[in-house]
Amino acid sequence: MLEPGRERAALRGHPWIFSGAVARVEGEPQCGESVEVRSAAGGFLARAAYSPRSQIRARVWTRDERETIDGEFFRRRVRAAVRRRAGFDAEALRVVHGESDGLPGVVCDRYGEVAVVQLGSAGAERWREAIAAAVVEATGCAALYERSDLEVRALEGLAPRAGWLHGARTDSTVVIAEGGIRYRVDVARGQKTGFYLDQRANRARVRALARGREVLNAFCYTGGFTLAALAGGARLVLSIDSSAEALDAARANAALNGCDPALLEWRGDDVFAALRALRGERRAFDLIVLDPPKFAPTAQHAARAARAYKDINLLALRLLRPGGLLVTFSCSGGVSPELFQKILAGAAADAPAEVECLARLQADADHPVLLSFPEGEYLKGLLLRKR
Repeated sequence: MLEPGRERAALRGHPWIFSGAVARVEGEPQCGESVEVRSAAGGFLARAAYSPRSQIRARVWTRDERETIDGEFFRRRVRAAVRRRAGFDAEALRVVHGESDGLPGVVCDRYGEVAVVQLGSAGAERWREAIAAAVVEATGCAALYERSDLEVRALEGLAPRAGWLHGARTDSTVVIAEGGIRYRVDVARGQKTGFYLDQRANRARVRALARGREVLNAFCYTGGFTLAALAGGARLVLSIDSSAEALDAARANAALNGCDPALLEWRGDDVFAALRALRGERRAFDLIVLDPPKFAPTAQHAARAARAYKDINLLALRLLRPGGLLVTFSCSGGVSPELFQKILAGAAADAPAEVECLARLQADADHPVLLSFPEGEYLKGLLLRKR
């Protein structure tokens, strides 16, 4: 039962019940068990997965009092998520996007015949087998790999999990194609589920902007933006990442696509240090992509993250030629789009540079955001031009 007046968010459709909103818990529900959420007056609000160790005390499964949480519930929800993406023309895509598909803590990406599932909440963990069965049935994938090795699971009191759930293979790599570019994806060892599917539309945008430009791709990972820029006609791409393993994978992807090595330059280094070094070398670029890792997982980390985002964008603006383009992102849930733009305005003022915003960027359409759940808009970006 909730505290008086604390039911408003639930009534507006928000899928999280925070611990501070809970007045009383009846009985002793187990971790991940389905419970009824009721208002202070006793009215039914939702059925939700209970998480006694998390600040998000319950995650809503359904607001329909007649709906039972069972295996058939998950089959319906996963089928509906897959149907919503039926017209999406991509070999690799997100087929379940957590709260936005009515499945809090459940993410599933598809890479051709291999699906990858991440279970990040107590409720998702409790229904692990039912969710796996529903994914296999709805996608028809020959293999399913689990990547429940998220740090957020510790907040739910859950240990990490990883391994094949269906159709086990000896090789965890899959080759996918995106806009005619091939990428080798390692679903077992790669970041996230193996690849950054959320940047698909933004890679296409960079490709469209790259012709004739000298490009810098910072935090390049396995070369997504690098190969997109080359496919768009870039005259040179410098790619930087601190991970030697990521750079090796990026080089392998370039070779897989028959890219001209003369158009590619690689640096294994801390990106902050590398950008300072490039400034000292008097390098300059026509197009810079900044896609850093998550600096602020929660709002409590926002102040520290703001300094890092400002520094990295300040350095990039100083390396950008007049008329050059900066494509810059934050995937930090603790940094709102408004705060991100404010940080970039501060970086431009300190550069100093006159900068205009050409477009706001976000995850591709297979990563939908519910109006009732703005927290789902974790990826935000801006396309900027230096005057």
